[in-house]
Amino acid sequence: MNMHTHTHDARQGHAHKPAESSDGTEALKDPVCGMTVTEGSPHRHEHDGRLYYFCSAKCQTKFVAEPAKFVGPAIPAVAAPPPATEPGSIYTCPMHPEIRQDHPGNCPKCGMALEPMLPSLDDEANPELEDFKRRFWWTLPLTVVVTLLAMFGHSLGWFDMATQSWIELVLTLPIVLWAGAPFFVRGAQSVANRSPNMWTLIGLGTGAAFVYSVVATVAPQVFPASFVSMGRVAVYFEAAAVIISLTLLGQILELKARSQTSAAIKSLLGLAPKTARRIAADGSEADVPLSNVHVGDHLRVRPGEKVPVDGVVVEGSSALDESMLTGEPLPVTKRPGDKLIGATMNTSGALVMRSEHVGSATVLAQIVQMVAMAQRSRAPMQRMADQVAGYFVLGVVGVALLTFFAWGFFGPEPSWVYGLICAVAVLIIACPCALGLATPMSIMVATGRGATSGVLFRDAAAIENLRKVDTLIVDKTGTLTEGRPTFERAVAVPGMADDEVLRLAASLDQGSEHPLAAAIVSAAKERGLALVKPEQFDSESGIGVRGTVGGQAVALGNTALMEQLGVDVSAMTSQAEALRAQGASVMHLAVEQKLVGLLAVSDPIKATTAEALASLRNAGLRVIMATGDGQTTARAVAQRLGIDEVHGEVKPADKLKLVEKLQAEGRVVAMAGDGINDAPALARADVGIAMGTGTDVAMNSAQLTLVKGDLRGIATARGLSVATVANMKQNLAFAFVYNALGVPLAAGLLYPFTGWLLSPMIAALAMSLSSASVITNALRLRKAVIGPE
Repeated sequence: MNMHTHTHDARQGHAHKPAESSDGTEALKDPVCGMTVTEGSPHRHEHDGRLYYFCSAKCQTKFVAEPAKFVGPAIPAVAAPPPATEPGSIYTCPMHPEIRQDHPGNCPKCGMALEPMLPSLDDEANPELEDFKRRFWWTLPLTVVVTLLAMFGHSLGWFDMATQSWIELVLTLPIVLWAGAPFFVRGAQSVANRSPNMWTLIGLGTGAAFVYSVVATVAPQVFPASFVSMGRVAVYFEAAAVIISLTLLGQILELKARSQTSAAIKSLLGLAPKTARRIAADGSEADVPLSNVHVGDHLRVRPGEKVPVDGVVVEGSSALDESMLTGEPLPVTKRPGDKLIGATMNTSGALVMRSEHVGSATVLAQIVQMVAMAQRSRAPMQRMADQVAGYFVLGVVGVALLTFFAWGFFGPEPSWVYGLICAVAVLIIACPCALGLATPMSIMVATGRGATSGVLFRDAAAIENLRKVDTLIVDKTGTLTEGRPTFERAVAVPGMADDEVLRLAASLDQGSEHPLAAAIVSAAKERGLALVKPEQFDSESGIGVRGTVGGQAVALGNTALMEQLGVDVSAMTSQAEALRAQGASVMHLAVEQKLVGLLAVSDPIKATTAEALASLRNAGLRVIMATGDGQTTARAVAQRLGIDEVHGEVKPADKLKLVEKLQAEGRVVAMAGDGINDAPALARADVGIAMGTGTDVAMNSAQLTLVKGDLRGIATARGLSVATVANMKQNLAFAFVYNALGVPLAAGLLYPFTGWLLSPMIAALAMSLSSASVITNALRLRKAVIGPE
């Protein structure tokens, strides 16, 4: 997998992303074609105070004409949160992810405790959880005594009722003024911020019950005789005390449950080893902290140790367990030249590796960042709940006032006491937090679950939309195939040697790092051919490359490029078709606009592709192949895989048009690809699916990344999408039904028929458990069956 900055063939698109080259100097990318360039390039242009560098005058001209096309939002870039090495530096609200600050606190909109975007591995306790525990346990005995006095004090006869009221007042004061202080502070903040929330309701409810009871104790004469019961004006200190204690208990349960939603990210953070064994230039070895490892260092990885950073095998071979990142249960054999992913486990042999990406550039760090961002995104399904919540608190306050006056004017004696108790119950039982947490908690758990299965969702909308997909477009190279092509043969026209065709093509392709180009260059070097550096190099997105080699204009690409240049390829059509029929990708080589030969490169189909496609077809998906390869090659591969619909020799714009055409027919389209040429289609599709082995531009354009680059991950992701949406619907239904039934019950609508009234204390218990119930239901996704992994 390569989720970091990746230089890729300029044949395929545009991107601009600074990186660090292997020698430690800053490398840049041409924003038009994606080529790696340096600050020494003579082609440059300043735009909006920023200097951009280009590989050629042509790219510079394109950029100057339409700069917004290449630096604007056409290909959205992942706005990375703090790197995994600085967990918890930014705090945000689970319900309002737009709230961000660099220190702990409370959300100004909902009053909920902010939590770190990236959790820390430290076992430090949540300060708010500890504070609430302390307030709860220190005042719980007082709450119990006040409640027992209210229930049995008159029958015990220890005190007269007026004295008992004063005792209850004294015992309740620390509960309300100290244990309940955070609730009143947040309630006041909600009013000041004009953002009424749960704390507004709790503050009003407990405040009303407590203030009424204080006045009834201190100045009972202000109340009419109808308020007098058993020799005193009825007081409800126990209601205020129990509501605060139960709310504290509910917050403790909620905070504990919320901490579990970050378990997946914590487990990912815990995968990275703390040290690496570095080999010095003199051959000596020493264990160094991971933060001291630099690009280019040689590191030893012994059996049973974790790979410290991303890199490549230099010496040795071993089987590596990559399941913690890719979800693949079987160890993968690695030999010299193979890529290594940091945090994977070396199971058998000893390896020497060269580090290529460290710190926040590693695969693990970027996975953590992507998961954190996805967890904070808003699901489209939440919009209705957000609209309801916007008016919810004001509506509840209105219902409470209506309840108070309706009971006061029309209820049985003591009518105003009944009115007060029912109004308090209405305020307390309503819980906007259950609505607000319904989808965020499901998304947090689902994205964490996906990450441990090698499936990375970009945002909540991707999770919600994937289950609706009925059509899947797949690229060939790197998606259906391994993406590691091998050179087959070169065929020259009469009068020219095959090796000369290979030499010219390899010389030109030195300016590219496309997999096909790498195969050609490697084959030429193995044969000892003398390559020359191209004087000029340009790319034609998705169809080939052009340049000047040894003073001659050379072009290498498919038939579309040859047609564009006016090169007649008919003389070698039969030979090209024969090679394509064997599944090889065929490129034409032209010198001075004359065809001089063909080059064939083959790319083996991934071992898991057939199984993955069969699974997707069984799930009802229509599978379509769209590739830049020739029609014959494309059909040969499609026939092996049972794909009926094939589009060959398509340019990036053609893939985009195919997506738009299917969408116009009413299809919900997913596009799976790994290259820059797939980026426009990935961005336009309802769900773009990038192979984790592909390019940054592809992954930045996609809504879903398969870490291992295995199409079986789509079935896993789709199963997770179905389970998550069902879970969100359950949470929303619970929240709506809870409030729809709870508020009328608390208002006393059943009293005329049953004589039942809901105690504010029972309302407080129900309110406290509602949010915890939503979170607990979301946590079930950690164990949900989501298909093949």
